[in-house]
Amino acid sequence: MKLTFIGHDERYAIEQLQMSLFPQYIHADIGEAVTKLSRGKTWLTATTTIEINGKKSSATKRILAAEESVRLRRRALQQSYYLAALPHLDAAPAWGALAGVRPTKLSTKHMLEGGSPKSADKMLKDTYFVDKDRRQLAIDCSLSTVKAVSLLNENDVSLYVGIPFCPTRCAYCSFVSRTIGKRTELMTPYLEALAKELSVTGELLKKSGKTIRSVYIGGGTPTTLTSQQMAWLLDTIYASFDLSRCLEFTVEGGRPDTLNAEKLRTIREHGADRMSINPQTMEDHVLKACGRPHKAADVLRAYQEAVDAGFKAINMDLIAGLPQDSFEGFCRSLDAVIALNPANITVHTLALKKGADLFEKKVTLPSQEEVSRMVEYANAQLAKHGYKPYYLYRQKYMSGSFENVGWSRDGLDCLYNIYMMEEIHTILSLGGGGMNKVNLPNGRLERFHNPKFPEQYIELIDSVLTQKEELFNLL
Repeated sequence: MKLTFIGHDERYAIEQLQMSLFPQYIHADIGEAVTKLSRGKTWLTATTTIEINGKKSSATKRILAAEESVRLRRRALQQSYYLAALPHLDAAPAWGALAGVRPTKLSTKHMLEGGSPKSADKMLKDTYFVDKDRRQLAIDCSLSTVKAVSLLNENDVSLYVGIPFCPTRCAYCSFVSRTIGKRTELMTPYLEALAKELSVTGELLKKSGKTIRSVYIGGGTPTTLTSQQMAWLLDTIYASFDLSRCLEFTVEGGRPDTLNAEKLRTIREHGADRMSINPQTMEDHVLKACGRPHKAADVLRAYQEAVDAGFKAINMDLIAGLPQDSFEGFCRSLDAVIALNPANITVHTLALKKGADLFEKKVTLPSQEEVSRMVEYANAQLAKHGYKPYYLYRQKYMSGSFENVGWSRDGLDCLYNIYMMEEIHTILSLGGGGMNKVNLPNGRLERFHNPKFPEQYIELIDSVLTQKEELFNLL
């Protein structure tokens, strides 16, 4: 779809909304949208005209010129685009005019500034046209965020340690990680480089007076590491950082074929108290279609071993919309996971991204209607069994107007997920592919990227360390 801007350059905001509302036209030469900003003495007027297959519609929103700000100007343009788009849509999108990854940030900010859940609901409804169910999801998650923020002080940060290796690549995955199989030659030099970054960051953190509130080891699949390598990594983290204020320590186990009783005991005995075991589905034929070499029985085995190891909280992920899955199959998977009674259950909606095998091979997937039924069933069953939504996010190229939602037992929210997704405080990321998010005193967020691939990370470790020093100069 052709997109024309007149009188403004809010390209990113409009492109994100267009991508959300018209994903089928992103790469197609179909239709045109013109967004225009006109300035008068009294009013600033945003107008959008959209024409698709000979059908034209227009909408206008305006704000007082004297009250103009980047936020209000951008919002008026997005509102005009959304309202102009509605006649071309089969139904109003559940998230209305919200197109970003973090739709809950608005309600969270509103409540942190003294607003109530009721006024947040009104804001999401009247300003952004969000439907009732999604408004409630957002508000529930924002309430969890407000509680999580109350546990922080101004010197707190969180720590992410990345292990960008997997034994094999799942068909839906687009993350930058190295599939190693039986090839482990990169692992040792990667860990040696990581040890340098851990040590330097620890010293910088000590000098800065900052303290760690949560730790998360993610990937890839961190449990691709052997028990010995994992013990070494955890010992190195404890040697590098003061974790006396740390409230939680999570290891992303992910795939059950990388877990065994010995490794889980090692992780728990070295201080980690949260573990993720992610089946994605409990249907064996769907696992095979996704390129996951384990079976549902392996999930049950790994889960029991994690329980026996004594983890305080276990998370389990499911994905709605996987190839060869059905509504009935997804329901069976969810029911099986709920029966295990994990502390957290995260329900993702499949998002096909470039780099994933499913994207490249154009595999037939469940319809949006079927995915919608899956999500609705998940929301109803999880609420029925005492889980509450505590964080959510959206992705580009996601099936339908859906979201990924983390559900939790009371008092067992994963704080790191909240702090990272809501960008509440500084996240220090170490390892290949890490993204450091530095919250500055003026409210601005500064990002520092580590090299994506393990080979690059190893080769450029000295530059990574220099960047860490630059980062701490801002804190």
